[in-house]
Amino acid sequence: MTYHGSPCWYELTTADTAASQAFYGPILGWTFRDSGMQGFTYTLGCAGEAMVSGLYAPMEGMGEYWVIYFAVEDVDATCARVPDLGGTICMEPADIPNVGRFAVVADPLGATFCLLQPLGGQMSQAFDQMKSGHGNWHELMVADPVAAMGFYGALLGWTPSTVMPMGEMGNYHLIGWQGRDIGGMMGLPAPEVPPNWLPYFGVPSIKAAMAQIAAGGGSVEMGPMEVPGGAFVCQAKDPRGVWFALVGGA
Repeated sequence: MTYHGSPCWYELTTADTAASQAFYGPILGWTFRDSGMQGFTYTLGCAGEAMVSGLYAPMEGMGEYWVIYFAVEDVDATCARVPDLGGTICMEPADIPNVGRFAVVADPLGATFCLLQPLGGQMSQAFDQMKSGHGNWHELMVADPVAAMGFYGALLGWTPSTVMPMGEMGNYHLIGWQGRDIGGMMGLPAPEVPPNWLPYFGVPSIKAAMAQIAAGGGSVEMGPMEVPGGAFVCQAKDPRGVWFALVGGA
């Protein structure tokens, strides 16, 4: 069994790190600490002892958004395949001291994500579908989910899983990785919506989390909605307008 293709990290660019900590901390049960990176302010969001997320101020020209990292065994070799598969390399592979080697890429439909080769093959605990405060689900919205599945299958070893009809919204394509579903792909809900990846974080109660979102100055844009398996989801914006999603019990 390999970790290649597994979600492994969640990163938020925010122009107000303190405000973002105050918002996400109560909802996800995170505590925060400085990473200790030399010459760069990078804040770690932790669920208990597990490091789950990173927060930093956007560089010039960047927006504010969540980015998902997927683990690969060899980031340089994986990046070399991206253009051949129709994708784009947005940032060439570079080293992160004491963490590993990463790159920023975009799929052929325009959705951006990151690749990470963990130092020494040591995977983080950020993705755990059984724990609150951890990454739980990953949703891709693109114009052609079938084409996207072909790209990610070739690059990350994902396999098509169940296809769920959603009426006028088209089909929802579940993403299989090593025998379990880790996310889904769907078409764009409206022409003005850009291609994007959306992380879902686990919470004990969707209704309680929705109340915390409102109390913290965010807005619930969809939900609560029951999904197969008896869980509930909601999609929301934080006070700075950044989209994220949650999954948990009622």
